[in-house]
Amino acid sequence: MRPALQLKLSQHLALTPQLQQSIRLLQLSTLELNQELEKFLLENPLLEREDEDNFVPAPSPSNNSSEREQAEEASGDSDTKVADDNRPNTDDEGWPGDGSPGTASSGSGSNDDDSDYQDIQAATTSLSDHLIWQLGLTPLPDRDRMLVRVLIEALDEDGYLSQTLDELAEIMPLELEIEPEELQIALMHLQHFDPTGVGARNAQECLALQLVTLPADAVRDVALVIVRQHLELLAARDFARIKKLTGCDDDMLRAAHTLIKSLNPRPGAQFAPLDARYIIPDVIVKKTRNQWRASINPDAYPRLRINRLYAEVLAGQRGSGLSGQLQEARWLIKNVQQRFDTIQRVSQTIVDRQRQFFEHGEVAMRPLVLREIADILGLHESTVSRVTTQKYMATPRGIFELKYFFGSHVATDTGGACSATAIRALIKQLVGAEDPKKPLSDSQIAEILGQQGIVVARRTIAKYREALNIPPVNLRKSL
Repeated sequence: MRPALQLKLSQHLALTPQLQQSIRLLQLSTLELNQELEKFLLENPLLEREDEDNFVPAPSPSNNSSEREQAEEASGDSDTKVADDNRPNTDDEGWPGDGSPGTASSGSGSNDDDSDYQDIQAATTSLSDHLIWQLGLTPLPDRDRMLVRVLIEALDEDGYLSQTLDELAEIMPLELEIEPEELQIALMHLQHFDPTGVGARNAQECLALQLVTLPADAVRDVALVIVRQHLELLAARDFARIKKLTGCDDDMLRAAHTLIKSLNPRPGAQFAPLDARYIIPDVIVKKTRNQWRASINPDAYPRLRINRLYAEVLAGQRGSGLSGQLQEARWLIKNVQQRFDTIQRVSQTIVDRQRQFFEHGEVAMRPLVLREIADILGLHESTVSRVTTQKYMATPRGIFELKYFFGSHVATDTGGACSATAIRALIKQLVGAEDPKKPLSDSQIAEILGQQGIVVARRTIAKYREALNIPPVNLRKSL
């Protein structure tokens, strides 16, 4: 072996910073895009938001260059970041300044329509606060009051006491010398608080606590026996065995069952804070002149522009340190515009392929894969994957993620294909229209679909049924 010079010719793909930014912006959700833009606005003084109210986004329908296509193909299907727009659901109410406590009034006493009123946000009462408030109204010794408060702090969000009394007694300070019997008495006090059923250690005790507060009659007594002794049989809908063990007839069992279903197995859930999730759709679909059109939502389109003052100053200067930031600002505006142009093109193609869905609903959904959209638009499949992830479409039938319109398919007798979404919709319709006394089994549903030309195995029906949160046939049967 000895040193030698060799000439080698090879090709490789180079991702320019502009292409990297374009790919990264394409896969961002609306929330992530706004966060990214806020970062650019803070770092780049040449970039600012458009202030005109009548600004309408007009993405240019430019085709992607071959350089970008090769870059996206090389990048592959990368994992996209997911972020949800979690904004708290608060109700703000303006109160006029009428001089009452807690209101604001102007010093001159004028009734001006333009006066500013303070927005008061209603505080949500938690389960713990609600129970402590009742504890303050209950005449108890200080020691019992302290133990009840300990039990309140040990409740979960549904109002259940997940720890045993022995476990709670062990973690109490030794100098207090707390006995489990004292906690049992404190628990009895707690279980008399509102909401009824709070402080229960399981669902059986929770339902029983609610039943004992009702007026005593034959139906309540049978329901109480079922809850305390045969709740598992009721969950399995083994009505024949329940009637044999309790000695009641069909009418009595039906009335007791109805009473049990009216109870609340989660008494503390009504005090749980609501975690509202808001979605700003990227695309709005409307029907115009018998044609379904997809357009970019103006509220989701960021209004950016170059600061004219800085741009004019830099126009006569070369080599300035802000010249690079000016170029970055132009790249960003162009890439954001190109991002929404791609989203609009993909969305319109989806609407064209799924026109029957917008006309007739889920039962008319047709099979669709990413490759089909990519071939129509001349894009790479990874590009379509990025565009359809965490991008939402507002339609007359609701708001859907673009991924919703893609799915697997099942063969039909005629040689065609039926979308899995359409099959799930058919299963939901069949179950909704079935006789509660004779519900349809998975085999019967598969047979009905087979008569319509859709060949679906029983295990596939079971999988789709579970995805729809529909219980099996034995749990859907009623008296």
